[in-house]
Amino acid sequence: MGIQGELLMEQAALDEATRHELEELKYRYLRGIDTKDWDLVADTLCQDVVGEWSGGALHYEGRAAVIGFFTEAMGRESFLSAHRVTHPELERTGERTATGIWALTDQLVDLQWQFLLQGACFYHDEYRIDPDGRWRISRTGYQRTFEHVTPLADLPGWRLTASGWENDGRSSLV
Repeated sequence: MGIQGELLMEQAALDEATRHELEELKYRYLRGIDTKDWDLVADTLCQDVVGEWSGGALHYEGRAAVIGFFTEAMGRESFLSAHRVTHPELERTGERTATGIWALTDQLVDLQWQFLLQGACFYHDEYRIDPDGRWRISRTGYQRTFEHVTPLADLPGWRLTASGWENDGRSSLV
């Protein structure tokens, strides 16, 4: 392998500390979404972040626009979500940049509109070290591999027994 090939391999290599930072960044981002902690979500995003979901149907530019979308779409206490990512494929693309692909599964319960949504997708993220020295998400989005919606009325016996916004998240089963 020549010098150029070695430089490309070195650039693509991701040390364990950086890998850990990027994994925790993604986990904080999703925890913030699921707990509706919009300040936490905002802190994971670059000021000029681009967010694009649903195959490009939803497109937002800038931290304020992305947070505005989240609060409008998922800010109600009657909108419950669980996002889980696995199988990170992380790659350094430059001294201060990296990319990531994540397998996501999610479940959303909308008590106002009475539906359960379940789905899967692959998130494609870009990361950058901001001037404060912290990794942040500079671009994020996904395209669904599948999604299905079930009206809660079609799920006999379905009932919500715990919510993070009622009874401090305690289950009514105990």
